[in-house]
Amino acid sequence: MEPTSLIAVCAIAFIAVFVLLSFLAAVMRLTTTVFPVRDRGIDAAVVAAVSTAVSTIVPGARVIQIEEE
Repeated sequence: MEPTSLIAVCAIAFIAVFVLLSFLAAVMRLTTTVFPVRDRGIDAAVVAAVSTAVSTIVPGARVIQIEEE
């Protein structure tokens, strides 16, 4: 049996990782295409958390509008 060189082992490992990551990227793309993200608006829990955080940092302040950036 022939000894395998270090460069050959590294090349095989690189190709194996590249193939595996390409496969996983394709699966992720397929999953996000089949199940797209739906915009549901802002939950009441998010509004309460933001209002509480603002009132803790700046007493007496009111939250008028919350926008996602």
